[in-house]
Amino acid sequence: MSEATPSPLAGAAIEQELPAAAQAFAEAAERALVDPKGVSSAELERVLTGAIKLYAAKAETEERAFPPVAVEKITPTEVVIFVSELLRTANISLFDLAMWYRRGARS
Repeated sequence: MSEATPSPLAGAAIEQELPAAAQAFAEAAERALVDPKGVSSAELERVLTGAIKLYAAKAETEERAFPPVAVEKITPTEVVIFVSELLRTANISLFDLAMWYRRGARS
């Protein structure tokens, strides 16, 4: 994938493509919760990596943080499981996290 600035035409295509893809993924994820073992770890990693990169890019572009999840649809346990493994995977210690927390607090 190129790191070049996308053309305005690419942006327009994404504005049409991403909502449908997000809806399809959300529906597939709901169905997959019946038997999560049937989900490919590699495909889930691919989706989450893309989502995290997109969230970070959007937050940096808008210069503000916004809720990354619908808090009414997840449990604290689900959040802790995900965040803990994300920190472990990225080799980020709690000290490192504390240094980044509230980094450049935005209004």
